[in-house]
Order: sequence, then structure tokens, then C-alpha cells
Amino acid sequence: MVRTKLIMAMVVIIISFGATGLWFMLSEKQEAQERREKFFGSTKEYPTSGGEKMRIEW
Repeated sequence: MVRTKLIMAMVVIIISFGATGLWFMLSEKQEAQERREKFFGSTKEYPTSGGEKMRIEW
């Protein structure tokens, strides 16, 4: 009986840590995606001295 409760407690702890880690990874991935879009995907256009718009290509 005690062994079963111990095993169940360990399973609950492992699942809770896994869920927390998964949530952290997903939120971190979302923030990284937003930063990437802000840096690379910005539609900011850079004027040249002639007044023409110039796009930066990677």
C-alpha cells in the first residue's frame, strides 16, 4: 500500500515537472519567435540618398 502511494507520488511529481518544463520551453520559443520577427521580419524600409526605398536581402 505504501509502495503504491510512493510510486503514484513519484509519477505525479515527474508529470508536474515535465509539464512545467514544457510550458517554459513553449513560452521561451514564442518569445524567441517574436524577437526574430521583430529583428528580421520588420517591414522597415531604409531610404537611400536618392529618395528611393531600399530593401535589405539576406
